[in-house]
Amino acid sequence: MAWGLVAWEGSIVGLRELIIDGWSWLNYKPVMATVPRRGIGPFGDLASGWVPPEDLRRLQAYKLLAAYDHNQAGQLAYAAGDESGQDRRELGDPAKLNSAALNYLLGASQSIVVPGAEGDGGNPTPEAALARDVQDRLRAWARKELLPMRMQQGERSAVRYGDGVFTLAWDAQAARPVLRTMDPGFFFPEWTEDEVDSAQFPARVHFAWELPEDPVTGQKARLRRITYELGPIGGATVPVVPEKGGPYREWAAGPDGERVLLPGDRADPVTGQVTRVYPWAPDRLSGVTCYLTDAEWLLEDLKAGHNLYALPADKATYRVRRDGQVLQALDLQIDFVPVVHLTNSIPDVGEHWGQPVISRVMQVLDEVSATDTDSSAASGTTGTPIVALSGVRLPKDRTGVPVPLRVEAGTVWSLNEGGSMSTLDTSPQLRELRERTDHLLDRLAGNSRLTASGLGTVQPSEVPSGYALALALGPLDALVGEMRLARAHKYELLFKMVGRLFQAGQVGWPGGELPAGQLIWGPHVPTDKAEALEQATKGYQAGVFSLETCVRMLADAGYPIESIPEEVQRIQSRAFDAAARLADATGDIAAVRAYLGLPAGGPAIPPAPLQKADR
Repeated sequence: MAWGLVAWEGSIVGLRELIIDGWSWLNYKPVMATVPRRGIGPFGDLASGWVPPEDLRRLQAYKLLAAYDHNQAGQLAYAAGDESGQDRRELGDPAKLNSAALNYLLGASQSIVVPGAEGDGGNPTPEAALARDVQDRLRAWARKELLPMRMQQGERSAVRYGDGVFTLAWDAQAARPVLRTMDPGFFFPEWTEDEVDSAQFPARVHFAWELPEDPVTGQKARLRRITYELGPIGGATVPVVPEKGGPYREWAAGPDGERVLLPGDRADPVTGQVTRVYPWAPDRLSGVTCYLTDAEWLLEDLKAGHNLYALPADKATYRVRRDGQVLQALDLQIDFVPVVHLTNSIPDVGEHWGQPVISRVMQVLDEVSATDTDSSAASGTTGTPIVALSGVRLPKDRTGVPVPLRVEAGTVWSLNEGGSMSTLDTSPQLRELRERTDHLLDRLAGNSRLTASGLGTVQPSEVPSGYALALALGPLDALVGEMRLARAHKYELLFKMVGRLFQAGQVGWPGGELPAGQLIWGPHVPTDKAEALEQATKGYQAGVFSLETCVRMLADAGYPIESIPEEVQRIQSRAFDAAARLADATGDIAAVRAYLGLPAGGPAIPPAPLQKADR
């Protein structure tokens, strides 16, 4: 959503437009106010006719943010016409902010938890058993798919650009869904007028990028577009790969030319609507499925009026998957789009895109870079000062041209009578520039909410107490909480899609609606493990905390506990074994009850053999 606000400027007759949208924080950049032209300027590659105009500012912002993260903002400014851009000094401050925010977001660990799976494992209910089974299956999938590494890739994009994208696809050979991270600059969702909230999901999304020409193979420059689209279920189609011409799909026909349906589909005899039953909704008929199309177009075939959302179908060349399926409206037999879009922040009302970490401090970063550039110039004249001499005879070369004097250690100059020497002292200016740099870095830490303590610029000896440190980290806690809140339902959606793809693949997963999995983040700042252990121990002994809660507290504090139910079972098993040995040795039931933490006068304790059988 964007507003075109207009305002008069002085006595100038005319109006200037003020654009307020999700990338307004870059309006101060002259390069953002320039309309890109094909092959000219830093954004010349974005000026292709197929790029939708409404996505142009977003792609410009992504490229500019990438330049800052790679210490290439000066090169971008030089490409835009700023001759001083080549002299710009960049010392990695944007990359440091992004890396710090990413590390705090991810925390010490990440784990998949299904609510209800961490209950008492002695006699679980059917719901608890299902939750435990789904949790174990999701964790096994995460290990095989290298989920922590994929998260690093996707979250790095989200922190740097404000947006990240995951895709899922069923791999029949691996018998599991494969997770991939996509560049958000390739992501083009189609939003309808009714889809104005970031919690809603588009029914059609595209991934598109250009493929350069290859003189070796003779390949011309092409545009590749992958499309996921929800639509009504149709009949079965079969791939056709002719000897001449491109591959395509055609409707399958029966012996009498009638329409053929996929196994399990049924057609209404009156309306002709085709429906099917999905494994995750066995009691509900659905008439919607997701279609996948992967095609290429030659850039020379795209004319005026052709953009990403309206490409000529007769010029498309469809790709063929390794199993022989032609990717032209291929029915994936799922009723959802297997794409998850992450936002780094909670979008404003009417917006769908997130904000990167450095969005609010871009101008501060420019000030820091400019000050560093001035400091570098000042340090040169401070270390090698400018010397003015009078009354000295300059040496000459063989041609009689005076040779410039050089300031070197041990140099002695003989001055004539009345001669003098003076130097230009720039150390006060250098000191002022360094103080300004420190001031800007403080502003940078505060306005980015990463705080000086979070960025590690505060010495431990400067912190008076742990309570003062906790107060100083308050803005960082709020920032991390907001970033994790923006992602909570997206990862829950990702795990739901993984479960449904397993169900659709028919590899032994239970049917019906599966319990939702959640991503639990570890602590983002160092925790006092000793204090957490003491609190958990005292809470359990006092009876105000359950054993499961205490183990959860220790896991959140950073103790290496992989599975809370298994840890609880191990603790209880060892406690019962020790109690059985104590009962055999002493016969004192009261002592045994006290050892187990049970109240005196309660029900009898089962004998040791029964306890072992229960285990």
